Amino acid sequence: MANPMSILGILHTLVSVPPIVFGVWAFLRDGRIDPANRVGKAYVVSMITSVVTSFGLSSTGGFNPGHGLGLLALLLMAVGAFASGTYVRTLTYSASFMVLLVPGINETLTRLPAGQPLASSPQDPLVQTSLAALLVLFLCGATYQVMKLRARAQPQVHPQS
Repeated sequence: MANPMSILGILHTLVSVPPIVFGVWAFLRDGRIDPANRVGKAYVVSMITSVVTSFGLSSTGGFNPGHGLGLLALLLMAVGAFASGTYVRTLTYSASFMVLLVPGINETLTRLPAGQPLASSPQDPLVQTSLAALLVLFLCGATYQVMKLRARAQPQVHPQS
């Protein structure tokens, strides 16, 4: 039988959904998470809330890899916030989104459906394959973002009429 979730676990789960929604919305609308607009700001606030609530949770009784990933996500967003370059800002916010999904994929696959989870542990092939697919999607998305930024930076040459 799966471990029942604590009140904090339920709260953390609820506040961890909005950064995913805002991140996907930003990618679809703008091609990136831009902390200067409303969706980007909502992503940042909801991501911080998600990470902070995770610190009260631990199945091992102390600091765990999920906490480390939360700190990494915050560090990536801090680097992006203070970066002067658009490439660095874009890629660090995208990386923070990917890092958010790592524990989300693990927890979802090892807890759901309740009583009969799809994966038995983080080492389960389903979890490992899902994380590998996430990395491939991130690399493809980052490549696309860099190409879009380069295209935007190229001077537009218009033929004289």
